[in-house]
Amino acid sequence: PRGEGQLLKVVVQEGTTVPVGNVVAWIGKPGEKLDGDGAAAPAKPAGNVQRETGNVAAAPAPAAKPVPAPSPAPVRAPAPAEATRVKASPLARRIAKDAGVDLKLVTGSGPGGRVVKRDVEGAPTQPAAGAATFPVSRVPLPVRSGVPYEDVPLTQIRKTIAKRLAASIGPIPHFFLTTEIDMERAADAREAINKQLGEQGGKISFNDIIIKAVALALIQHRACNAWFQDDHIRYWNEVHVGMAVAIDDGLITPVIRNADQKSLREISAESRELAGRARNRRLKPEEYTGGTFSVSNLGMFDIEHFTAVINPPEAGIIAIGSIVPQAVADGDRVTVRRRMKLTMSCDHRVIDGATGAPLLGALEQQLVYPLAMLL
Repeated sequence: PRGEGQLLKVVVQEGTTVPVGNVVAWIGKPGEKLDGDGAAAPAKPAGNVQRETGNVAAAPAPAAKPVPAPSPAPVRAPAPAEATRVKASPLARRIAKDAGVDLKLVTGSGPGGRVVKRDVEGAPTQPAAGAATFPVSRVPLPVRSGVPYEDVPLTQIRKTIAKRLAASIGPIPHFFLTTEIDMERAADAREAINKQLGEQGGKISFNDIIIKAVALALIQHRACNAWFQDDHIRYWNEVHVGMAVAIDDGLITPVIRNADQKSLREISAESRELAGRARNRRLKPEEYTGGTFSVSNLGMFDIEHFTAVINPPEAGIIAIGSIVPQAVADGDRVTVRRRMKLTMSCDHRVIDGATGAPLLGALEQQLVYPLAMLL
C-alpha cells in the first residue's frame, strides 16, 4: 500500500535509480520530525511512518519519542494568482513546455496533487490553432544546440520497454507503420525539373526526391532521427540518410550526409556516385557508416509493398514501393492518380506508434506538396 500523510523529507533526487527496499522519502503525520538518522519521530507512537519505494511500502519505522506538534499557523486565503496556478515540479513544467502540454489539464499524482514528471509524460499534447492535424511527438528532447548530437539517458520506463520487447521479439523489436501517398504532384514536379535540366547534369529520380523529403521530415521529428545505445538514446541534430543499394553478395547502405541541407541536384549526383562505387566495392568505411535513418526502395523492381529490416543502431527505416496509377474517388467522380505505398519499420525501444506516425505525416506533406521542400 502507498504511504499516506505529509511528505517530511525526500531522500533521493528525482530520476535516480534506487534498489527496491531502499528509502525514497519519509511520510508521516503533520508535526512529526525526523531524528538524526533520518527516521521519523511520530506525534503518536503508532509507527505510521512508512518508507515508500515505487508501489511497495517497507515495514513501519520503529516508534520514537513523541514530539509535540507546533500549533497550526493560521491559513490565509490564496491570492487569485495562486488559486489558478498549477502545482508542478520544475522538471514537469519544463517537459510540459517542450512537449506542448497544458498543465491545467493534467492530474497530479505527487504530494498534494502536485504534477510530476510521470504525469506530464503520459499526458496528451494540445496542437496549436492552424497546426497540422497529425499528432505531435510527446518525447521530451533536449534543447537543440550547436553540437552534432545530444545523449539522453534512458528513463526507467524506456529501460523496461527495451528489455521486455527485446526479450520477447528479438534483438530489435520491430513494428511497422504503412501509409499510401498521392504522388501526382511529385511526379509532375520531377518531370518539369528533368525537362529543365535537359542534358546539363543528369536526371532527378523519385528516390532522390524521397531522400530529400525524409531528411526534411526528420528535422521536424527528431525523436525518430535516433540511435539506440544500450543505456541511452542518441538524438541526432544532423540528418544522414542511408540508402539501401543491392550488390552481388548482399545489401549495403551508402550515406548521404546532411541530406536536409542539400539540393535535389546534389543528392542526385551524390547518390549515383555512391551507388556506383558500392556496386564496384570501392566505398570507404566512412561512406557506409554513421547513418541516422535509412531508406530502402524496391519500386524500380515493381514491388508495391514490403517491410525493411532496421540497420542498427538506427531506430528506423522506410521501405518504398512502386508508384502505381489507381482509381481514386474525387467527390462524386473517379479519377486516376499515381500513388505509392511506403512502410516505416520502427525500433520499439526508441519509437512508439504515436512517435512514428507524425514523421509519416510530415513526409506525406512534403511529397503531396513538393514545393514545400523549397521553403
